[in-house]
Amino acid sequence: MADQLLEIENLRTHFFTDEGVVPAVDGVSMHLRKGETLAVVGESGSGKSITALSVMRLVPNPPGRIVGGRILFGGEDLLAKSEKEMREIRGNRISMIFQEPMTSLNPVFTVGSQIAESLMIHQNMSRKEAWDKAIEMLALTGIPSPQKRVADYPHQMSGGMRQRVMIAMALCCRPQLLIADEPTTALDVTIQAQILDLMKDLQQQLGMAIILITHDLAVVAETADRAVVMYAGRIVEEAPVNDLFNQPLHPYTQGLLESIPKLDQDSERLYAIDGVVPNLLHLPQGCAFAPRCPLASARCHTHRPQLVEVESGRRVSCWLSQAGGEAIAHVS
Repeated sequence: MADQLLEIENLRTHFFTDEGVVPAVDGVSMHLRKGETLAVVGESGSGKSITALSVMRLVPNPPGRIVGGRILFGGEDLLAKSEKEMREIRGNRISMIFQEPMTSLNPVFTVGSQIAESLMIHQNMSRKEAWDKAIEMLALTGIPSPQKRVADYPHQMSGGMRQRVMIAMALCCRPQLLIADEPTTALDVTIQAQILDLMKDLQQQLGMAIILITHDLAVVAETADRAVVMYAGRIVEEAPVNDLFNQPLHPYTQGLLESIPKLDQDSERLYAIDGVVPNLLHLPQGCAFAPRCPLASARCHTHRPQLVEVESGRRVSCWLSQAGGEAIAHVS
């Protein structure tokens, strides 16, 4: 399709360890349209971040390796690109905001010099042009006194300020795609709201697409157009955000939504999904969620359901929803 910016087809990224092969991403397929925001949701260990690192071709090797699939960006297969070609794409056409800015920013260089470096490499700017652009980007991300703060080191800034610097660095080359990996996890709710509003404003100004990786469903409801729910390295559900919240089809998605605190309900105990995410070295024979699922049948424990389209724009990997095509009952 002409409006498709990113198409991931049957992506498989494995980690080769002394204990065995870990299928961190196991047959993931998804797409992203130009200007769209796609949320990738799931617990820690579900494969969200490894999927993003695979798109960037930044999976640590060893022990990780992309062993199969295709990643089409603008119709070009990123897995067929050389490392030199990928360096020209990273930070220029595709940018990424990592979870913790303090580990991504170099402590011995000023924030301005780190933003300017990307501009000099990818945009062929002079040092003076890049420095002026760095100040402009800091102002764009809402940092006060950008002419002064551009000369600060990361440790001189608050967490919210450092996250804004990361956004400025990611957007300075006006990328077509921004991957935001838990961009607000370490921030308080007020700063989190400011950062999310900033990302939406910049998305409209720059016309870019966003992949938002998060475990926070409130963030998904606020910012995303569509959502993909991952569990144990695979996609279990995909839907437009409104449909996902109004009528979740997979028991795992239902459990995630049920566990959100509700202001209109007085409850002494919050809902929690029983059990833990399975060890990827020893996945269950059938559906990976079956040992934790209150609706699992004998078939769920022996046969793995495929991810199928149950209606336009909606995919789910669950025997219950595929049996008759009807939405399954909510977990209570």
